[in-house]
Amino acid sequence: MTSLVEISGYLPARSESIADFLQAYGLSDREVKIYKQYYGFSEIRTDPDLGMAGQLIAAGRQLKELIGQERRVRYVLQARTMPVAAPYPLNPLHEACEALGLRNALAFSLNQQACASALMSVELAGRMLAEDGDPDALALVFVGEKTFTTDAHVLGITAVMGEGVAAVLVRAGAGRDRLLGFASRIRGEFHRGSRMTAEDHERWAADYADGLSEVISCALDRAGMRPADIDLILPHHVNRLSWLKVLRALQLNQKDRIFMDNLPVVGHCFGADAFINYCSARDTGRLKPGDRYVMTAVGLGATFSAMVFEH
Repeated sequence: MTSLVEISGYLPARSESIADFLQAYGLSDREVKIYKQYYGFSEIRTDPDLGMAGQLIAAGRQLKELIGQERRVRYVLQARTMPVAAPYPLNPLHEACEALGLRNALAFSLNQQACASALMSVELAGRMLAEDGDPDALALVFVGEKTFTTDAHVLGITAVMGEGVAAVLVRAGAGRDRLLGFASRIRGEFHRGSRMTAEDHERWAADYADGLSEVISCALDRAGMRPADIDLILPHHVNRLSWLKVLRALQLNQKDRIFMDNLPVVGHCFGADAFINYCSARDTGRLKPGDRYVMTAVGLGATFSAMVFEH
């Protein structure tokens, strides 16, 4: 059994309008209007004065369950979307481990599944802890990142990237949020990601909703559930229109089943979206004890992933 002991998040206080941000990257007024009116983006968060290590540390220090338990953390994983996170020889993950007192943990990064590396890292952390056989051991997963290259700011026609980090404390036994089912599927024909041809983009757009709904349904099946049993979906922040199609494919007509409050005001925070949404849904009472919820992620390349939890 894999469980989430606690989730915390860090979002920069500074907001930047989507219009100003996209125009700086050469998008036309018409393209900006599409991002705002149809995709649902309005603002993103950025912190030009705080680097990647500082954001990881800020998220980690909000974990109440970590205080005094640092020695129990056996693994620290950073789930990254981009293969390059900082200029050599800087290592933000190792800086964060040192600052948080996690000197005895094995620290490493995963990025092969882009934004979907976040859910895979939780799955991997749980498996490694279970194999170790120490019921007191913990793993810490960091998700979300700072846009280090200009290539990472705007992903084709899908999303606008904002800054935000979540810290996820994982254990192999019972915890606050119990993992019920996980599913992942790689669609290698879309391996070029944001550099796909126009024809590939058309096929991607046509297949996306069905691909994601199939993975969600598979995770639900492994949890012994149906789409109608979902209390809440905590989505990744790819444009609003795509989510309407996914809900239709799942035959979920109630739009209140999906938590979309953050999408307009934080943008797509790489792999951290679902975990940032968890913090908001928990703090606002949208996520209640006993609720069964789904976290989703889709990584360019292309990996579809979904996890089902009980809160």
